[in-house]
Amino acid sequence: MRELFEVYSVFFRIGALTFGGGYTMLPLLQAEIARSRKWVGEEDIIDYYAISQSLPGIVAVNNAMLIGYRRRASAGLLAAALGVVTPSVVIILIIAAFIKNFLHIGAVAHAFNGIRVAVAALIVGTAIDMGRKCLSDYRCIAIFLASLLMFALPEISPIEISPIVPVVAGAAVGVALKRRSGS
Repeated sequence: MRELFEVYSVFFRIGALTFGGGYTMLPLLQAEIARSRKWVGEEDIIDYYAISQSLPGIVAVNNAMLIGYRRRASAGLLAAALGVVTPSVVIILIIAAFIKNFLHIGAVAHAFNGIRVAVAALIVGTAIDMGRKCLSDYRCIAIFLASLLMFALPEISPIEISPIVPVVAGAAVGVALKRRSGS
C-alpha cells in the first residue's frame, strides 16, 4: 500500500506541475521517474511516450498508466492515473468557480500569455532532448523527416493526413528495418 501511495503522490506532483498537456510532462518524467527514482529508464520513458501518443485518450494519463502498470501492475496503473488527474480536476473546479471574476484583469491575461510561452519552451526543449536520443542514424533521421513532412502537409498543401499515419508508418518502417538488419 505504501508503494501505491508513492506512485500516486509522484504522479500527483507531476500532474500538478504539468501545464500545457502531455508534452510538458516529459521532462518531469525523465527527472522524477527515470533519473531520481529509477523506476524505468529514459529510453523507456520515450517509448511509453510514443505509445501514449498512439493510444486514444490523454497523453499524460496514458503515459502515467503505462509507467504505473510497469511499477505495480493494475493497482499501479490506477494509482498513477488518479494521481496525474487529481490536480487538474481540483484546479479546474477552482478556476470554474472564480474565473469570471478575474478574466478582465490585465495581470491575469498576461500571466496566461507567460504560461503559454513557458510551455512552448518546454515543448521545444523536450523535442531537442528526444531528438538527441532518437535520431541516432540516417534511417532514424529519414523516418523523422518523412513524419515531419506528413505532419506539415496540411500547412503547405490541401492534403490532410491524420497524425496516426506517420506514427503507424514510422512503427512499420522501424520494425522492417530491425528485421532487415537482424539486430
